[in-house]
Amino acid sequence: MSAPVVLITGGARRIGAATARRLHSKGWRIIVHYRRSGAEADRLVDALNHQRADSAVALAADLTQTSELEALAQRAINHWQRLDALVNNASTFYPTPVGSATEQQWDDLIGSNLKAPFFLAQRLADALTSASGAIINIADIHAQRPLKQHTLYCIAKAGNVMLTKSLARELAPAVRVNGVAPGAILWPEDNAELSAAAKAEIIDKIALKRAGAAEDIARTIDFLLNDAPYITGQIIAVDGGRTLSN
Repeated sequence: MSAPVVLITGGARRIGAATARRLHSKGWRIIVHYRRSGAEADRLVDALNHQRADSAVALAADLTQTSELEALAQRAINHWQRLDALVNNASTFYPTPVGSATEQQWDDLIGSNLKAPFFLAQRLADALTSASGAIINIADIHAQRPLKQHTLYCIAKAGNVMLTKSLARELAPAVRVNGVAPGAILWPEDNAELSAAAKAEIIDKIALKRAGAAEDIARTIDFLLNDAPYITGQIIAVDGGRTLSN
């Protein structure tokens, strides 16, 4: 029961799942939040619990709904009666060209990428303070370098970066708060999918000439949680050198 506990939002798939597996291998107990990916969350939790009994649980919530967010926070605290880390990974991403963006898209993109991380951090601040814990926010390199036709997403992630720095100052010295800004790690899905030509153009601008992997982000989160006691208020770009190019 002394093992630390982490809540990972959007933890059932992709970067979230890779982070869950990585931290679990380091002895953490994992709370996997999901919205629609119930089957994937259950499979991941079952696999983790098979490796170590009572070490993972899945909790559902729509983080754009404040009441569900509040309930998630309380259930996360209650499950093992402690919380040592919050990883704000859940996100939505899709194009919103100026001229066609809607208020619903504003609410969705700002809600998932900025509003939810703030209110989760606020709700969990006392528990994290008691544990001398940490918060990791998943930002984006496009918080500083705008991505064409993605104005709302870029606004939200730019706010996420300032949220990280503000929380780091507000919650110090008890809670460390840092961000990880992925570059081309996993290609977008659904209505944000890219063509082969668009992917090739992105790769050409990356210094290392390849896309990264979810594990690259998971390793960075692992470092910030487990091996960086004197780092707070920082945004670490994990982008293969993408931000070096013009």
